[in-house]
Amino acid sequence: MPKLNVLNINGQNVGEIELTDSIFNVEVNEHVLYEVVKNQLANKRQGTQSAKTRAEVRGGGRKPWKQKGTGRARQGSIRAVQWVGGGVAFAPKPRDYSYTLPRKVRRLAIKSALTAKVQNGEMIVLDALNMEAPKTKEFAQILKNVNSAKKALVVMSEKNENVIKSAANLEGVATALVNTINVYDILKYDSFIITTDAVKKVEEVYA
Repeated sequence: MPKLNVLNINGQNVGEIELTDSIFNVEVNEHVLYEVVKNQLANKRQGTQSAKTRAEVRGGGRKPWKQKGTGRARQGSIRAVQWVGGGVAFAPKPRDYSYTLPRKVRRLAIKSALTAKVQNGEMIVLDALNMEAPKTKEFAQILKNVNSAKKALVVMSEKNENVIKSAANLEGVATALVNTINVYDILKYDSFIITTDAVKKVEEVYA
């Protein structure tokens, strides 16, 4: 079982935590990580792009000149794709880019991402994260105390408005709950900061 030091908000070592092998010490499957990240980005696409084909642009009903005898290339419509103001060849149309992946694949990707954070020394465990009021400066100091990178994902077991509001104005810092974390966010941020309660919840959810 991998072990990590547990820090308080002042950056002091207050203990140690043992992480479950089946979640935080699996073989990192890079292909599965790639597939899940690609899936998440595809699902985020709006798919609202649209352009008109030659059948949809206005005008072009009359043949611009006769077929033969002019010395010019034959043309059937001034709305063909090679004309200014003409339609677009293979015009993009609104479509849905989303697709689903098997649940086992998604769970394996989460475990691979969490394992990668542990192996790369990018996971920071806090004993607790409580704030009496929303204070961005105070939260920034906490991140500095625990040697967090500029891009950090803070994961909590329960919603804490004071923490969420304190982190909102810090560039590169995001907050999440255990049931909302995803592979893309775990890999996107350089530091993965999580409370001991959240670790236990992760182990319950992904056991």
